[in-house]
Amino acid sequence: MKIYELQPGPGANAEAYRKGRGHGSGNGKTAGRGHKGQKARSGGGVRPGFEGGQTPLYRRMPKRGFNRKRFADVYAEFNLYIIDKYFEDGDTVNMETLAAKGLIRKEFDGLSILGDGELGKKVTVQATRFTKSAAQKIDQAGGKAEVI
Repeated sequence: MKIYELQPGPGANAEAYRKGRGHGSGNGKTAGRGHKGQKARSGGGVRPGFEGGQTPLYRRMPKRGFNRKRFADVYAEFNLYIIDKYFEDGDTVNMETLAAKGLIRKEFDGLSILGDGELGKKVTVQATRFTKSAAQKIDQAGGKAEVI
C-alpha cells in the first residue's frame, strides 16, 4: 500500500450541508432555527446547564463523593515552650500526662511535637512525630525523643 492509495472508507465523507441558501436547498430562509426567539438570533443561546432561571441541576444536587478530611489523622500539636512550662526534670511527656494536666481535652490520633521555644529540662517525650528542630532541642537539653 502506498500513501497515495489511501482514501476514506465509504460513507465517511458526507457532502457539506449548506444552510440558508434558498427554498430549493430544503434548508433556506430560517436555516433550521425556527421563527424568532433567543436561539434564532446570531450569537443567541444560553450557556451549558442553564435552565431558564430555574436553579440548575448541578446546584440542586447535594455535594457528595470522596473527601480525605473525614479519614485524615488529627494530631495534638505541642510546642517545646509548653512542655518547658508544665513539666519538670525527669518527667515523661505523652498523651496520658498531657491529659492529666488538662492540656488535652479530647481524643487525638497522635501527638506531634513542634520546635517553637526553648527547652531547659531533661524530659522524655513520647510522641507520634517530631519536627527536626524539636528532636534536636530535646536532645540538646539532655532529654529523649521517643517515637511511638
